[in-house]
Amino acid sequence: MSSLVAYEDSESDGEQTDEGASTCVQTDSCEQNQEVGRCDSSEISLSHHSFTHDLDRSVWEYHGGASEGNSSSLLPHSEPQRLLDRERKYCSYRMAQEKQFRDATASLSSGGTQVKSSPPQTPLHMQQRFSDDFKPAKRPTSSDVRPYIPKRQRQATSLEMVDPNFPTDQTMGYQSRDSQILTEVSARVKPYLALKPGTAGIPKKVLISLRGHQGPVNTVQWCPVPHLSHLLLSASMDKSVKVWDGVETGRCLRVYTCHSGAVRDACWTPCGRQLLTGSFDNSAVITDVETGQQVVRLDNQFKVMCAVLHPSSPEVFLCGGYSSVVKAWDSRSSKVVKMYKAGIQQTLDILFLRGGGEFISSSDCVSRDSADRTLIAWDFQTSAKVSNQIYHERYTCPSLALHPIEESFVAQTNGDYMAVFSSQRPYRMNKRRKYEGHKVEGYAVHCGFSLDGTILASGSSTGSAHFYDYHNAHLLHTLQAHSQPCLCVSQHPVLPATAATCDWSGEIRVWH
Repeated sequence: MSSLVAYEDSESDGEQTDEGASTCVQTDSCEQNQEVGRCDSSEISLSHHSFTHDLDRSVWEYHGGASEGNSSSLLPHSEPQRLLDRERKYCSYRMAQEKQFRDATASLSSGGTQVKSSPPQTPLHMQQRFSDDFKPAKRPTSSDVRPYIPKRQRQATSLEMVDPNFPTDQTMGYQSRDSQILTEVSARVKPYLALKPGTAGIPKKVLISLRGHQGPVNTVQWCPVPHLSHLLLSASMDKSVKVWDGVETGRCLRVYTCHSGAVRDACWTPCGRQLLTGSFDNSAVITDVETGQQVVRLDNQFKVMCAVLHPSSPEVFLCGGYSSVVKAWDSRSSKVVKMYKAGIQQTLDILFLRGGGEFISSSDCVSRDSADRTLIAWDFQTSAKVSNQIYHERYTCPSLALHPIEESFVAQTNGDYMAVFSSQRPYRMNKRRKYEGHKVEGYAVHCGFSLDGTILASGSSTGSAHFYDYHNAHLLHTLQAHSQPCLCVSQHPVLPATAATCDWSGEIRVWH
């Protein structure tokens, strides 16, 4: 196949062009032993002149046309001038290519071999650039228009911080909308959902190590909803709350930065869709797990040490801390509905008894001979004290735990043991049953039961996790969990022999 390239002179300059010299015939370069095609320098000059004139004319039309043939109005603005300079450089490039072509064909003809060739063609990317400069602007279509995102929604998404350990995974998950954490069911948990809960086991090996907190982790808690029980909640002194995949990948799925102070306590709502957190910034916040938006933010006017949901009315919760008052809030009206006053300095922990009609508060108040206000039983409806003569030893109790089946509860004491009490009046202590072997030493070490109530677990200031037989108070196993004080041990509600621990350095580990 052959192609014809014509170089025409401009009629405006009045120059005459020989018809025979205005064309140069070229054929396919793959054909051998043919006569070499030549292009005279006059053809290159005429081609350049014609191209420049056409360019001036195109720029003139681009600007809208000159008035009354005045040449001074051809390039009145900088944009046409920029286009003209660009294409003049293009002409110089084209002339250099033509000269290279002539030199190559001359060297071939002098060697005695005749090959019919063709002048170099303009690179496609330069042709595209030249043609695009004079194309009309493309009208936007419906697919090109990006939807408007309200400012509040943009601010809400800014609450979701990327965890430094898994930045790529989190970013890609958010962009692809695979981050709907409440719609996923873990493949590791799914086989156990249809089974009846069996006997709890004791974990002995590390399954996953979770790192990301920059301060002590005060508490860890598995989601109470069975099909979402792979989600692990953690609250830290670094002012953040995180939700992890604590069963399979160990990824941090969400980071919530709704507090400006250390987060002292956090818990799931029974539905698993919201979180209740209490902080040293004097606030208690209910946060949506999926979106990270704050549902309710309440100012307690004191540093919050503990926040507990009412077992039968989750919209009501209690807050205690650096105050002699425990406040009951209704999240629907954002108002205080009850106040429980006692002559104490601070409340360390709060525990609702079965049914929610009464609750136990633990304080740091001790007297010389007895701790008559260390544990106080309250009537929730009347705000009256039911009893303040529950625990008579001179130790404070940093945490409390309710037995899931029996009518009893356990108090962690600074005497390096856990004491068991009846959850019915008069809340007597069982003096023949003590759970000893771990150390507290002033740390807020948490304790908790397995789902069937047979195993009681506690952290220790030595960094170990201790597992006790609840009924005979025998130490079953000691797990060397951390090098720093272990503050909490949370046993999984579905998976057998699985527990999560956290320590003072900010590390979280899942054991199996």
